[in-house]
Amino acid sequence: MPAVTFGDDGLVPVVAQDRTSGDVLMVAFADAEAVAKTAQTGFAHFWSRSRKALWKKGETSGHVLRVREARIDCDGDTLLLVVDPAGPACHRGTRTCFGDVPATAAGVLAEVERVIAERAKSAPEASYTARLLRKGQDAVLKKIGEEATEVILAAKGETDERLAEEAADLVFHLLVALQQRGLRVADVLAVLERRRKA
Repeated sequence: MPAVTFGDDGLVPVVAQDRTSGDVLMVAFADAEAVAKTAQTGFAHFWSRSRKALWKKGETSGHVLRVREARIDCDGDTLLLVVDPAGPACHRGTRTCFGDVPATAAGVLAEVERVIAERAKSAPEASYTARLLRKGQDAVLKKIGEEATEVILAAKGETDERLAEEAADLVFHLLVALQQRGLRVADVLAVLERRRKA
């Protein structure tokens, strides 16, 4: 954890950002003990100004924030935690503490990924995703082949809207295949980032 400049009240603002989507999930405050606990455990800890107490995010709800990276701003007086959230970030049950705001473009992928993971776990009968996952890997791979063909056909002669729709179908089925293998969008993005830097 980098060195932090605390305010006169002994606190520093902390922004929690979803690693996959880039969405800002919440803003809280931390004292030196919370910063140290975060560094020690790998889970976000904060200082509650109302309760005047240290708290681990998600300690009672299970909606913890696993910290993947900590960054400090140019003035040294604000901390950014890049996190993998385990459920909604807000105590009100919304994805962010800023209400049920629409996700960013990357956040839409992360949200679809979360829904696919939930369908894989709960396996509701009425869910297309759950039914497809029950059919196994070959069924998912067949759908990817079909959707890829439809993307090619749409790119050759359909409208832009139709091409976007077919591309969305392909991306969705790729996400299902990743779920089957226990991979995440973040794993794919990490490969793209490495290639971009090469």
